[in-house]
Amino acid sequence: MSSPAIPLWHESERPREKLLRQGATALSDAELVAILLQTGIRGRSALDTARVLLGEFRSLRGLITAERQAVCRTPGLGAAKYALLQAAIELARRHYAELMEAGPPLANPRATRDYLRARLRDRDHEVFCCLFLDNRHRVIAFDEVFRGTIDGASVHPRDVVKLALARNAAAVILAHNHPSGIAEPSQADEMITGRLRDALALVDIRVLDHIVVGDGACVSFAERGLL
Repeated sequence: MSSPAIPLWHESERPREKLLRQGATALSDAELVAILLQTGIRGRSALDTARVLLGEFRSLRGLITAERQAVCRTPGLGAAKYALLQAAIELARRHYAELMEAGPPLANPRATRDYLRARLRDRDHEVFCCLFLDNRHRVIAFDEVFRGTIDGASVHPRDVVKLALARNAAAVILAHNHPSGIAEPSQADEMITGRLRDALALVDIRVLDHIVVGDGACVSFAERGLL
């Protein structure tokens, strides 16, 4: 049997009303999760359930990136609530995508980095991606080009050039994640960036940047003077 829905809680335990009064940024992680859960379990409110879940999975990130099976066998969660959590995350990703696509990425670097972080940070393997741009540096497409292991991905310049030509791109922003969480570019990262830059230059496509996504930070090759 579920506990009472949010509107029946004591006023101090009503995160939905708090959000309406003060805005979403005023809520804790547990309060935001409680709004998605809507109900708790017997003897425990949705807010208490949210706190237990965040403790069990160690963080908000741990909860939303956990395997479906682990989430669904946790008391207070099931397939429906797992779906709500995943839908909320996907909405955030698409929000960043719309911000990025609203104008040239170089005019809104924060939106571009937020989007790349949302797409790549929580992968348990390395993914190499390309953000293809037109001659006004507007977004044409975002493609995951190569997938690797936890240690790296084999990036083939010929395949990137072929895809860039198929997209009719005039420029590209390269991006990949480091599953280790450390965004610092490696020597191999610098080497493949040079190879891709030279290969794409042969067909008049410019590499504007290469962004490495770590746990909480991104490193820009352009800002480091590595291009």
